[in-house]
Amino acid sequence: MNTILLGNLIKIRWIAIFGQLLAILFVAFVLKIQIPFLYAFVIILISITINFYSYFEERINKSISNTKAFFYLLFDTLQLGILLFLTGGIINPFSILILAPVITSASYLPALLTVILSLISIIIIIILSFYFIPIDLGKEFILTEIYTFGLVSSLIITVIFIAIYAYLFASSSRKISNALSISKLQILNQKKMSEVGSLSAAAAHELSTPLNTIYLILNDLLKDKKLNEDQNIIKDIKLLKSQADRCREILQKLSKNPLKLKDKFLNKVKFSDLIKINFEKFNNNKKLIISKNIQSDEPEITFKDEIMYALGNIIQNGILYAYKTVSIELFYSDKSILIKVSDDGPGFSKDILDKLGEPYISKNSNGMGLGIFIAKNLIENMGGNIKFYNSKLGKPIVEISFDNSILRI
Repeated sequence: MNTILLGNLIKIRWIAIFGQLLAILFVAFVLKIQIPFLYAFVIILISITINFYSYFEERINKSISNTKAFFYLLFDTLQLGILLFLTGGIINPFSILILAPVITSASYLPALLTVILSLISIIIIIILSFYFIPIDLGKEFILTEIYTFGLVSSLIITVIFIAIYAYLFASSSRKISNALSISKLQILNQKKMSEVGSLSAAAAHELSTPLNTIYLILNDLLKDKKLNEDQNIIKDIKLLKSQADRCREILQKLSKNPLKLKDKFLNKVKFSDLIKINFEKFNNNKKLIISKNIQSDEPEITFKDEIMYALGNIIQNGILYAYKTVSIELFYSDKSILIKVSDDGPGFSKDILDKLGEPYISKNSNGMGLGIFIAKNLIENMGGNIKFYNSKLGKPIVEISFDNSILRI
């Protein structure tokens, strides 16, 4: 559930209240135009009371639910509608302000609540075009029926247009913001896993020395003839040795996991190794083919969680849609590194290809549609580029390129 800061609504309403007070005071006492000043003042006073109530509620809870925010905006709409009724109806120049609550709703609230508020605003506009307390603006002011009809129509169309316009842009912004938040959380989890791996690798490395010493002492004790005569002592020594064997097995398991090789003495890695690690992590009986365009030893890069995670998302996506094989080509030059990831599955469809890189785009109903979005953002944030296209044979290709100056040590 999205929430809105109540303080923002309070501030906006205070601005509206001061503007309304200034307007009726100026019209009544400066321009000397007859309006039901007392009734208008009472309506504004009600709004002031609501705002003071909102202020005390904010001290308890800074944010409010979508439903409560809707009712606050509905009150603002109705309050403005009554003021317009008292001051000339739709011909009042301030009638355009009826759009303000609709814009706020479209920017923050769900579509259904925005539609309801827009319909109420349209109904108020139509009512005000027929029923209102007229204002005497003098004999020279003539307003034809066709102009009144045009004014009402323009306000209704503007309400609908602004509501759709604001909602679409705000909805897109919310989606991207939510997707970025999820990606940051996933990267944070990845980094935490890497840190745990580093500790594991370091622990395995550091504990191996004292464990070897324990083995040497235990072997000497087992060879001692006097100790062998006492079966109880021998039994305890053998128990110690079995527990030491168990410790060695645990340390071997920790040190064998390639995902945990991020200690300071293992901070260099090859792209092909990262590809193999990710392929093994996500593979389900698919075949991996890696080809390189380099004759000498493959250059090493600085290990980064972002690279690991981005490659993982791209490879996982390839494995998901491949029939049998995932192919990866590595191109190295003096200036750049190029990675082409393809598979023998169906190519990108036209509707998906045009939207790849946007959040919540996925052919897989079980996925969130964030994998490619996250990978694209991570690669671009590191100064790299990513492209999506189909080969001449209709096979999907993801092309990733990095500048050597960014990745080389």
